[in-house]
Amino acid sequence: MKYISLMGATGSIGTQTLDVIRNHPEQFCLVAITVGKNIELTRKIISEFKPELVSVQNQDDYEKLKAEYGHSIRLSYGQNGLLEVAIYEKATILVNAVMGSVGLFPTLHAIQAGKTIALANKETLVTAGHLVMSAAEQHGVSILPVDSEHSAIFQCLQGEKDSEIDRLIITASGGSFRDKTREDLIGVTVEEALNHPNWSMGAKITIDSATMMNKGLEVIEAHWLFDIPFDKIDVVLHRESIIHSMVEFQDTSIKAQLGSPDMRVAIQYALSYPNRLPLPSGKRLNLEDIGKLNFEKMDYKRFHCLKLAYDAGRTGGSLPTVLNAANEAAVNAFLNKKIAFLQIDELIERALDRHNVIKHPDLDTIKEIDQETRVYINTLF
Repeated sequence: MKYISLMGATGSIGTQTLDVIRNHPEQFCLVAITVGKNIELTRKIISEFKPELVSVQNQDDYEKLKAEYGHSIRLSYGQNGLLEVAIYEKATILVNAVMGSVGLFPTLHAIQAGKTIALANKETLVTAGHLVMSAAEQHGVSILPVDSEHSAIFQCLQGEKDSEIDRLIITASGGSFRDKTREDLIGVTVEEALNHPNWSMGAKITIDSATMMNKGLEVIEAHWLFDIPFDKIDVVLHRESIIHSMVEFQDTSIKAQLGSPDMRVAIQYALSYPNRLPLPSGKRLNLEDIGKLNFEKMDYKRFHCLKLAYDAGRTGGSLPTVLNAANEAAVNAFLNKKIAFLQIDELIERALDRHNVIKHPDLDTIKEIDQETRVYINTLF
């Protein structure tokens, strides 16, 4: 039995993680969760899974749940609640499925507590990859990828030697605007941007997919997860989202992981690793029905955010922290209809250009840079 703490239980990855746990009660037990503002869904999760610890985002919801469940479960809220769930003593695995850099500090605390990390929070490694991977090595902790692309690479590398890897190939669907030129994007709406052709995801990650920043963050994350230089990480446009990523080896052979677009496959593999389990409601891949798969070279002028991410990753130091914070602030502004879609990469680039890079930032410095960048972006509109 694996005992699971789940951060972000009411989000897209969180609810799919619950589905995996639901399908395999003999393998997994949910012991602690964090949630946002969806208290009605939280009540349903409490009723079904009976976690021992529940942390909510704000104090008002904490007081409501305390009146209802205070006699039967432990409750908490805010940043302290995130940390409590991350290091909950009974848990053996922390699934980090929250959105944004808020996931960094709980992950570091969980590593120090010796928890296995199932990581769906890209921002943790983008913001402070050098600190996270160093801490994981120091404490002998495994970081298992939950993103479909990194899970695919991880699966392709089973039984292989790191020294024989020549290239990682990350696939990208292209998002909701993949067939539009930059001129076509003038005046596009939030609703249009949230209409992803292949995946069902949260709002922020769907916008990141439309700008291709999502893929840029994945490149930086792959660099840290697999210790691969940026010049050996490529991105290719693959509309069908059937091949989730590939690995090329020094003998020119390529291994690819294929499957229908279903995040539960990657989630379940991270939880069950090194074993595989049945996915009862999963859709099997029928290549005869698909017929053919398409691949296109990435256009870095069209998808400017992807170029910005590569540049920030190669420079390293504190610049990826700026990249992530600026992107989160700009995407939030777009979702709230304060800026146009094409302004997202413009604001990010302005934040990157003004920053004086610190080569080896510590945690306090990262936190300061993150906050300062968000404040700066909010002065630009």
